[in-house]
Amino acid sequence: FRPFATQVKPCGRLVRPVAPTRIPGRYLSHQEGLPKLPVPSLQQTCERYLAILEPIVDEEELSHTKELLAEFQKAGGVGERLQKGLERRARKTENWLSDWWLTTAYLDYRMPVVVHSSPGVVLPRLEFSDRQGQMRFAAKLIAGVLDFKTMIDNETLPVEYLGGKQLCMNQYYQVLSSCRIPGLKRDSVVNHAHRSRPPAHITVVHNFQFFVLDVYNSDGTPLTVDQLYMQLEKVWSSSLQTNKEPIGILTSNQRNSWGKAYNNLIKDKTNKDSVQAIQKSIFTVCLDAPMPCVSDELYRSRAAVQMLHGGGSRWNSGNRWFDKTLQFIIGEDGSCGLMYEHAPAEGPPIVSLIDHVVEYTKKSEMVRTPMVPLPMPLKLRFNITPEIKKDIEKAKQNMNIMVHDLDVKVIVFSHFGKNVPKTHKMSPDAFIQMGLQLAYYRMYQRCCATYESASLRMFKLGRTDTIRSCSIDSANFVKAMDDPSKQKIEKVTLLEKAVKAHRAYTDMAIHGQAIDRHLLGLKLQAIEDLTSMPEIFMDTSYAVANHYNLSTSQVPAKTDCVMCFGPVAPDGYGVCYNPMAEHINFAVSAFNSCNETNAAHMAQRLEEALLDMRMLLESTPKAKL
Repeated sequence: FRPFATQVKPCGRLVRPVAPTRIPGRYLSHQEGLPKLPVPSLQQTCERYLAILEPIVDEEELSHTKELLAEFQKAGGVGERLQKGLERRARKTENWLSDWWLTTAYLDYRMPVVVHSSPGVVLPRLEFSDRQGQMRFAAKLIAGVLDFKTMIDNETLPVEYLGGKQLCMNQYYQVLSSCRIPGLKRDSVVNHAHRSRPPAHITVVHNFQFFVLDVYNSDGTPLTVDQLYMQLEKVWSSSLQTNKEPIGILTSNQRNSWGKAYNNLIKDKTNKDSVQAIQKSIFTVCLDAPMPCVSDELYRSRAAVQMLHGGGSRWNSGNRWFDKTLQFIIGEDGSCGLMYEHAPAEGPPIVSLIDHVVEYTKKSEMVRTPMVPLPMPLKLRFNITPEIKKDIEKAKQNMNIMVHDLDVKVIVFSHFGKNVPKTHKMSPDAFIQMGLQLAYYRMYQRCCATYESASLRMFKLGRTDTIRSCSIDSANFVKAMDDPSKQKIEKVTLLEKAVKAHRAYTDMAIHGQAIDRHLLGLKLQAIEDLTSMPEIFMDTSYAVANHYNLSTSQVPAKTDCVMCFGPVAPDGYGVCYNPMAEHINFAVSAFNSCNETNAAHMAQRLEEALLDMRMLLESTPKAKL
């Protein structure tokens, strides 16, 4: 699952290193063998939709929705017609959902990508505290990413499996040399990796100044760690001025505003060339100024916001190009991680790349290379007109508002990891999700719509569907947990039942049988057919079901890192977790502008819920259930 490339060393000094042979079509032949995403049956989705509504809407709304669904499913009615349209689309396309999903979930979305869409990843803190250490690590990291890129280019990435089934590897081919482009009403994504002359440079940004750094020698071999270090030193010493306009902060704005500013910015040829150099680059490396010092306990939470938004216009928010798919962030103070623009890929391929790179940076360094003088990295120039300056000032204000509004709490839950649920024969993911349900219920005395992402990569071009963690079974468990009239054995039975139900829904989702993308497909089919919108989509229940007070994701990694993202509802939480063998890394986010939510309280309640669940299991004698 976590691939490593074996490098062939040249035997004699005069022999030119040969790149591994490309086996054409290996990736394609693998992709061709993948099944197509199915369209679930209409009746099944309608039944399951009612079941997920039960714990989150009141009886009156539920009975109204039942009537609407009965009408929708009538033979020869609207539902059947839309279902047939969807099945036709599935026959004609490689994946009936993927284009629609990319557009509706990402490219049509007009909120800033910062906080609202792009996840960040915090890597373990590094041991350096000066710029030499920062440059040294950055050089190794770049070499590690290029090593991973070789496997992508040569199509030698080991295929991943889930439950014995091959997974779609397409997302790996979308993350490098790609970038989001703002539009006035809809964005687009451009991928330069598949051009006849793919990019051979990365962009490095320091003190808000961008540089093009060529990472391959003239014979096509990647620069060594030493060479990269020398080039980064040159970048550093030619960007010491700190009074530069933070042009990159424009990319943090609301998408329509940025689209307008973008069209204005690229009217100038110098600006257009500079922007294109950033868009075409393989990835971006952000060499950050140190952030304000905090205690060790608060460090991870501070690092998380640095990865998500850079800390505001006074700190590193201008040291980014937020539209770039992949940005590695290395601070002078040892903070390290990345952020990625979500449109081209989900978390797992990014984490796979991280695991490879982190492992690569730990290797002892290669023998020093004879130094061939390398050209100075090219500094990108921008002509700032008064209008662009005004756009930058506005973007700074908006960014600082976002920074003050986002509250992130990262905790290392050190009491146990995957080991405890496993000893009780429970899925660790389902166990953690029930902990979240319990924590939320204890805080608000109600259940809420909960989103957990499920991978659809068993299917060609598959992205995600929703695991609905809040179920009738989870509701029964959380209500019983603190009820003194209930026996422990009954609580254990309800917990086991809730965990099994979650496991079953997960299984259903990864096999393309969940309800959310199917319902979305039916809705989009109605829009495409120009028919009036079916009432089930105008219904209060549909709005409640899609208002996720808990938006969650399990992103497991070998590396002791944690991914983080903002909430998707103004009164919601974003919760991401990486379960390790004996501890769990959690990132919980909320908005300060909402009085009802508090990231630290939620993190605290989550910790208590997991401990109480373990105690319940360990203090209840094993009965024959």
